[in-house]
Amino acid sequence: MSTIALITGATAGIGKACAEKFASAKYNLIIAGRRSERLQDLKSALEKKEGIKVYPLCFDVQNRNEVFEAISNLPAAWKHIDILVNNAGLALGRDSFENASIDDWDTMMHTNVDGLLYVSKAVVPLMIENKKGHIINLGSIAGKEVYENGNVYCASKFAVDAITKSMRIDLLKYGIKVTGIHPGAVETEFSIVRFKGDDEKASAAYKGFTPLTAMDIADTIFYCATLPPHVCINDLVITCVQQAGTYYFYKNS
Repeated sequence: MSTIALITGATAGIGKACAEKFASAKYNLIIAGRRSERLQDLKSALEKKEGIKVYPLCFDVQNRNEVFEAISNLPAAWKHIDILVNNAGLALGRDSFENASIDDWDTMMHTNVDGLLYVSKAVVPLMIENKKGHIINLGSIAGKEVYENGNVYCASKFAVDAITKSMRIDLLKYGIKVTGIHPGAVETEFSIVRFKGDDEKASAAYKGFTPLTAMDIADTIFYCATLPPHVCINDLVITCVQQAGTYYFYKNS
């Protein structure tokens, strides 16, 4: 079987764009997500358009047992995972610390941190056995600098940054590449989820500037994944031209 990429959170946004990008280059894909119908629709669309093989895995990254069961039960041919894109993640709420929801905090930490750890822990032994692999973790510019009312979302992405750096060190002896991608403002379902379906607030988050798109990030991830075997981009922050930090934007009047 040709090169295999496993992408979490593949049913929307950056994850879906990554699936489309890698499929266009004829990679076979394992697409993971919580929404079975969307996974099946994406599988059908990519197999028909690109002539590749797609293996859908329906699980919630927050659930340790589901993650390990799904990956351990992959058919032998699908266990030769070359690339893991840890994309599943979310933000919930934009509230000051004293007003924020503990339930939102739990969901963000369980998804953004625990989920990344569970999937990586399940896949790394397969990469070690195969003597190669590349793990690409989706962080955020919010994991580089904290902003007002970002509190636990920022904390979760700071954790992703630290985990990525430690994985790079610990897996060095196995020749496994580890890359952290830290996007700024990207217009996807991210803000709709963060503002819990409030389209007006979600749209306002991108008013006055041209944000990144999901495919911009997918293109960057694909570039990092297709460099020569001896080259590894360890850490990359990417923003649109009108953004220079979590708070620094130049917006059109």
